[in-house]
Amino acid sequence: MTARYCSLAQAPAPAFAPGLAAERLSALHGGRRMWVNGTVLHYWFFDGDADASVIPVPGTGMTRRVPWAGAEAQRDVVRGCFRQWQDLGIGISFAEVDDRSEAELRIGFQLGDGSWSAVGRDALLAGRQERTMNFGWDLTAPGERGTALHEIGHALGMVHEHQSPFAGLHWDDEAVYAELAGPPNHWGRERTHRNILRTLGPDEANGSVWDPQSVMGFPFPSGWILEPERYRAGIEPPGTLSAADKEFALRWYPPADRQPPALVPFRSVPLGLGPGEQADFVVDPPETRTYTLGTFGDGDAVVVVFEERDGEPRYLAGRDDGGTARNATIGARLVKGRRYIVRIRLYSAWGAGETAVMCW
Repeated sequence: MTARYCSLAQAPAPAFAPGLAAERLSALHGGRRMWVNGTVLHYWFFDGDADASVIPVPGTGMTRRVPWAGAEAQRDVVRGCFRQWQDLGIGISFAEVDDRSEAELRIGFQLGDGSWSAVGRDALLAGRQERTMNFGWDLTAPGERGTALHEIGHALGMVHEHQSPFAGLHWDDEAVYAELAGPPNHWGRERTHRNILRTLGPDEANGSVWDPQSVMGFPFPSGWILEPERYRAGIEPPGTLSAADKEFALRWYPPADRQPPALVPFRSVPLGLGPGEQADFVVDPPETRTYTLGTFGDGDAVVVVFEERDGEPRYLAGRDDGGTARNATIGARLVKGRRYIVRIRLYSAWGAGETAVMCW
């Protein structure tokens, strides 16, 4: 029987200004979904019967409500998989919360809706009442732990590995369409093309080399792949984090600097960053007032300000100037006696001048 596959929703295409240089566009595509390192991603599980989808009952003209809540055993699998990613030593951390309004990741277990997740920062585009991740089948069944690892990989910004342009896979398209139109997936041609057959651009892929062992890949049966010949009999990734999966996570989210330098009001600091790199700063405001924090120079960057609360950085404000002619500028009220962390991830820089950051 055909396996059940992750079905990513159609994400809105980024709207960049026309005429951008190719290397600038490549950096924007490659990093636009990635979180700034050091972010604490809060997750929340839907509970009770209040949140549900209303779906038609075939052949009856009636509908029924399917709740988004999941059993505790299902939640425990997901919790364990969050720990497994975090135990790599990455700079991103995960924290379960009891209030959905505090959660960037909101997780449901609607059976029959497939398993899927928003990719990276796309989760911020979802309404606060909506899911950003769903598990549509039993995660406690043998071999299904990999589904949770896979969807959390999406939440970190990873995409489907079998769609890498470096894989060189040639499909029997009609065989794939026909198989996925039937149970258990029941996919139309557009969904099959988007999640299986479409080849990603080089700047979208997880890495520059295809990894058939990645947890972000799928098992495929014999007959779907025509070339390379050694995969005609199918592919069966183990459903665990591969060495390349771990390298991706640590490359984008290295262990966070525990003692970042100070950003002092009215004193600019050169950034000296390469594409995809990040700089962190601490701000201890000398007085309570509204401050402006901003970048300078020819560069595309994401700037996020966190306020430390009980030793944990909580999101305060952010700005993404990627693909625009302006620099990121944030106005925020900072309180004397509290500590703030400014994180800046660079997409790319150009021109002769140095990129810099200042608080004033």
